[in-house]
This record gives sequence, C-alpha cells and structure tokens, in this order.
Amino acid sequence: MLGTYFGWPHLFKFLSVARYILVVEKESVFQRLANDRFCSANQCIVITGRGYPDIPTRRFLRVLIDNLHIPVCCLVDSDPYGFDILTTYRFGSMQMAHDAKFLRIPEICWLGAFTSDAAKYNLPSHCLLPLTAEDKKRTEAMLHRCYLQNEEPQWRLELEFMLEKGVKFEIEALSLHALSFLSEEYLPSKIQAEVHAQLF
Repeated sequence: MLGTYFGWPHLFKFLSVARYILVVEKESVFQRLANDRFCSANQCIVITGRGYPDIPTRRFLRVLIDNLHIPVCCLVDSDPYGFDILTTYRFGSMQMAHDAKFLRIPEICWLGAFTSDAAKYNLPSHCLLPLTAEDKKRTEAMLHRCYLQNEEPQWRLELEFMLEKGVKFEIEALSLHALSFLSEEYLPSKIQAEVHAQLF
C-alpha cells in the first residue's frame, strides 16, 4: 500500500474521524495502547516507527498530516535517544536533508516523557537510570544544534534539565502503578492541553 501510494499519489484520498495523530517511539508502547483500545476511546491514529523512524514511516506521517490537517504529538523515552528520535521527526535527518520538505514534521509537539515527569508522577528510584558517559556526550552534542535554540528553545531547556539531573527512564516506567495508567491518565491529560492549544 505504501509503495503504491508513493508511486501514484493521485489515486488516494484520506478520510478519517481522528482528532489527532499520536506518534510513539516503541512498538511495546504501541501494543500497550492497542490492548487498551486507545484509538477507539480517544478518536485518534497511533503510529510507531519502532525506534528511529524509516523513510516510509516519516513520509506516510507527512502525507497524513497534509491530508487530514489534524494535530500530531510524539511520545518518546526520557533519554538522549528518545530525544534524538523526536528531533528526527521534527527536523529530519542530515542524511536526508535534500528531502526535508517531504519528511520533516514541523507541527509535531512533544508530549513527553520529560525528566520532570519522574517527580510529578512519583516514579520510584529504581526506575531512574543514571546517564552514562555516552549519554552525556550525546546530549551535549545535541545541545549544540542551532535549531534547538532558534526553533524549539523549550526543547533545549528540557534537554539541559535531563543533563542537570543526570537520569533517564523509559515510557513503560509510567505504567508501574497500573498497566492502564499511560492510556487512562498520563496521555489524556497531556493530549488535552496540547491538542486544544493546536486546534484553538
């Protein structure tokens, strides 16, 4: 279907009752949301790139947004790799800079997970892992990217806070107290504010 679409874009029209698109970093989180019937309960589309997104995933997401004109949000791990995945969706990759128009998602908003969520949602200490030397090196390198200062300064502040606290955690840690916490509490509260802001 994707291959056919990219070859013959004039043959397809997209219709959906979805109110927004949610992009999640990991397949395990995607499956958790599927088990909780998150899409039906929240009238949305959920997509995962299974880590760093490939070109078809990013292109398909771009096409959906261009056709449906609905907000798009992203949920990634609270670690340097999650942040790098987020920026790949938002700004594209250096390797594919020539196709940035078709692959970048400037509209995407970052729902979390944030370093501050650890305290806000009372995550126990064993869920928090110290940033490794490689994590810190990667984070410092990302802080030098000019677009974080020019286009998304708040994202830069979040990244600096992660480095200051020196900890990271995975999305799944948010479901420690209840399997449905992510679907029934965390995401709805985050999305309500972000989607409302984009729609109105």
